[in-house]
Amino acid sequence: MTFTQEPTRQKLTFRDFLEKLPDEEGDYELVDGKIVRKLPTRRHETIAEYIADELKAEIRRLSLNYWVSGRVVIRTITEDGTEQGRHPDITVVDKQLWDSQPMAYSALLEPPQMVIEVVSTNWEDDYVDKLYEYRRLGIPEYWIVDYMAIASRSYLGKPKEPTVFVCSLDDNGTYQMTPYRGSDRIVSPTFPELAVSVESILNS
Repeated sequence: MTFTQEPTRQKLTFRDFLEKLPDEEGDYELVDGKIVRKLPTRRHETIAEYIADELKAEIRRLSLNYWVSGRVVIRTITEDGTEQGRHPDITVVDKQLWDSQPMAYSALLEPPQMVIEVVSTNWEDDYVDKLYEYRRLGIPEYWIVDYMAIASRSYLGKPKEPTVFVCSLDDNGTYQMTPYRGSDRIVSPTFPELAVSVESILNS
């Protein structure tokens, strides 16, 4: 009996991904060489929009030189060297960097100042894979907004409750994760005067 091996499908590069992005509704990421569709729930979108609005208000209030967007795709690299195309729920970019190529796609090869992921059912992506990739790229600040308290108890403790983790890059290139819950004011290195609590996010 003879077996024929199916040809291995070549993984897409980040450039391929940008050129092949579908037009259908939803956000898309390049994961392990394949285009993956993300279709967030309304609650997910509401929370992301609330946080983005608060950051934009803080930027206006203090005349900070940042751009906030939910449409930015970021090129990251996995441990084995695979190109990924990540689409954070919120990205904060230095405005000088953003304005440097006004006709380019909303895609970044350089690390933005800050990214925020609102956790969905595939929570390991945000807590493990993206955390590693964002750290490797050198993104200074990364929020994990686990409003459903869906991660394991090793992250959330017992009993599990909604938590926002602020991951700050230290001098050794490692993320220091600080959890915030309930009425805690979320302390952001990028926006040190930001007056947002976990409760305000949950009640948005």
